[in-house]
Amino acid sequence: MGVSDSSPTRPEAMRELVREYVATVHATYLDHVQDLPPAERGALPLVAAHGVTVIAAAAQRLHLLATTDSLPNPHGPEVEFTDSYRGVTWTVRFYDPSITPNLGLLVEDSPAEVRRVLGIADTVYHLAVAVGGGLSAHHAQHSGVALANQHARTARDLDSLRHKLPQQVPIVDELGACVRNGLDRASALLAADLTAGRVAPALGTPAASCLEALLADLTRRPGR
Repeated sequence: MGVSDSSPTRPEAMRELVREYVATVHATYLDHVQDLPPAERGALPLVAAHGVTVIAAAAQRLHLLATTDSLPNPHGPEVEFTDSYRGVTWTVRFYDPSITPNLGLLVEDSPAEVRRVLGIADTVYHLAVAVGGGLSAHHAQHSGVALANQHARTARDLDSLRHKLPQQVPIVDELGACVRNGLDRASALLAADLTAGRVAPALGTPAASCLEALLADLTRRPGR
């Protein structure tokens, strides 16, 4: 997947490095889940999306934001590359302050703020990467395994909740979307709603921890 120019400029070289990093994350993820049952593997966010756009957004850190949201065709200086592995296709799009000026104005480049600036509503994953050593193949492989494990565990937990709360499946699905998007406060409110207030995560509790607490509460209850 190398660039054709034998003497690439620094921006071109950096884009190729990011492209290869994303490809390694995805290949590692897909290899790691290959032995899961077909239906379980097919339900994983990166597989089920049937093609995602990975936005590489340069703020204080490099944010790699995979989304199912539709983006307009590239124009002007915008650049994109499309790659695939094991039947999964993705496109990498690059944004920096020269294209999206508000990225350069962020005081805190938290994932939520970066998504707000880009107008992204739905994410498959969101990684914040330190430019330099953080873009190594070794780091990408670790990220791919961690993402695969996280997605597989979340999928199993949500499936358990659907079985335990068959009358509240739409709310469970809403919780799943909040966990995937890292919406901590919304996840806490939904966990409280699904347990009539028995589970009341403290402010700042990560969305994934809200899901774990909810499942633990329902597992402890007789008849669940």
